[in-house]
Amino acid sequence: MGFLKKFFRNVLRDGMPSQATSSFDHLTEEELAAHLGVRRYGGFELTDAVRPSYDLQVVPRQGFRHDVYRDDETHANVPVLMAAASREHVFDMFMEMLDPLGNVVDVVIETSHESAAQDHTDLYREHIDMPVLKSILWDFEDLLTHDGCTSIAVLNPGVPQEVQLDEHKLLIAYGTDLSEYEQTLRDRNLPCDDGMKFITEAEHVHATSDQYLEKFEQLKMRLGMDGGY
Repeated sequence: MGFLKKFFRNVLRDGMPSQATSSFDHLTEEELAAHLGVRRYGGFELTDAVRPSYDLQVVPRQGFRHDVYRDDETHANVPVLMAAASREHVFDMFMEMLDPLGNVVDVVIETSHESAAQDHTDLYREHIDMPVLKSILWDFEDLLTHDGCTSIAVLNPGVPQEVQLDEHKLLIAYGTDLSEYEQTLRDRNLPCDDGMKFITEAEHVHATSDQYLEKFEQLKMRLGMDGGY
């Protein structure tokens, strides 16, 4: 499939055997290019970061659902909101969802640019003023919206709450009281559907480039991050 394979990474469903048949097997380069070129599904538009399986096991759409994260260390169940927002709204919504975290936060950026599939490197910065952080993030809107190997989490351990824009460009909020985050989603007309499936729950592909790797290094320096977490 030529050069396209250099830019797109297969990520299979958790628990799926590595030898499982892929919907991308046996496609011609023209068929693959045509599929990867589709970013609009009805009223929902994907960013450039990710594309669904060729057989559309999950059709991308806008919405959010309630979930629960099980902390293996504390054995506590942490409420979660997961949301998919259309390309033209997702970064603005992420920035708006940072407001309830407070004036001083910690930030984690995650990269899988130079890693094997499903391996990531986390970089951590503590105690950054929210206005300073937002100013930096606006400068890197393109990277954070469209790079399928970059994700970011902003948290306030004192609350505790956390907001993520993951590498699939899903919006994720963790914490004991998520009412403000849910209101943001509803104000942006995202429908609640606790039965919805996200693109992460089926085969999909991520996209990146050397230019995004360079921008990630620039973001890392702007945030004063030197090492791993």
